[in-house]
Amino acid sequence: MLLITGITLLTGCGRGGTSSGRVEELAVTVSVESEWPWWRGPQGNGVAIGNAPTQWSANDSVRWKVDIPGRGHGSPVVCGNAVYLATADDDKQTQSVLAVDRTNGSILWQTQVHEGNFPATRELHPKGTNANGTIACDGKQIFTAFLNDREIIATALLPDGSLAWQESLGNFNSKFGYAASPLIYKSAVIFAADNRGGGHLSALDRKTGETIWRVRRPAIATYSSPIIAHVGGVDQLLLSGCEKVESFDPETGEKNWSCRGTAEATCGTIVWDDNHIFASGGYPQNETICIDAKGKRVWSNRRKAYEPSMLLYDGALYCATDTGIVYCWDAASGKEHWSKRLAGSSFSASLVVAGGLIYAANASGTTIVFRADTTGYNEIAKNKLGNDAFASPAICDGLVYLRVGEKRNGRQEVLYCIEGASGVSSFNDK
Repeated sequence: MLLITGITLLTGCGRGGTSSGRVEELAVTVSVESEWPWWRGPQGNGVAIGNAPTQWSANDSVRWKVDIPGRGHGSPVVCGNAVYLATADDDKQTQSVLAVDRTNGSILWQTQVHEGNFPATRELHPKGTNANGTIACDGKQIFTAFLNDREIIATALLPDGSLAWQESLGNFNSKFGYAASPLIYKSAVIFAADNRGGGHLSALDRKTGETIWRVRRPAIATYSSPIIAHVGGVDQLLLSGCEKVESFDPETGEKNWSCRGTAEATCGTIVWDDNHIFASGGYPQNETICIDAKGKRVWSNRRKAYEPSMLLYDGALYCATDTGIVYCWDAASGKEHWSKRLAGSSFSASLVVAGGLIYAANASGTTIVFRADTTGYNEIAKNKLGNDAFASPAICDGLVYLRVGEKRNGRQEVLYCIEGASGVSSFNDK
């Protein structure tokens, strides 16, 4: 490990040992109310606890903002006293993790995880980056994975940015890059890596990086992140893509069931209630599907959310499409309550809800706030920041964190922390 001008550069980190076995109990020390520790928040479903600001601009309700070096589409992760981001500098060919002070926006540290060996431009989506996934934090370590040198390489860092471990998950034949976010479950951190060369789903020990279990996946390029859902009274590890939705035992990796549906390629993460699972995609097929806890189809339609993940809230399923249409369906039956085309919008970011209000960040940098309401579309506010937004908002402790792009020096990424009129958050009172 070499320290260069405040950036920790990780070198000489080879593959760790492997083992097979079962995921064990291990606590995760994060707060559901005051942290947003991984993709789609503490509950993994885009539902924030408490209320959040509804109106802001570049000159109003900004607690702090900070320029972010490089580029990435991963959401901000809020854990402890820091906000964590994965980022990639295409000119320097570096992939890094950045920690920002939660209270004032100053950069605490930047750890360079990889240098060089980026995929060719033809192996990335035109809208993609070399840092698409969202970090996961268990309160003691920060987990990320990058596509580098034709491999997916998982890395765990300590809160000061130093290396805990690093492990290659295997080869990756890229079509449009790598997008899946890591998932924390008990003693494991789980990574999906579906690709044209033969995919895999792996559970690694959070403390050591050793492989607990590993599952082979089809040789198909798809991009969704896995999720743990408590459905039908049991924890299920769920993943869409490869023209199916599959359920695994998260402790052993054994397959529970497989249901044909959605599309060859999906990007969104599954949502669920106590007894049902909802998935959408993708390319080239269009389908949104509801499945019961045993893998049986309940209903489906020919609409799709390809890039964004859907949102399930108060018995309604909300879907924002890449083309700027928002749908509201009855989750139990699939009946459409309403649909609305939002003029000038296309969506890559996923929907987030706080205090009964849905936050939809469009690709032009406008966050549209509307009420979670089955009777019709009820817009509350439109808030413009920057010129583009591909990362999903993070909402916790009464604050909204937004990663946007501004037209400065070509393109400059900026992380904003947005506060309400009171300017008070419980984090500062601790």
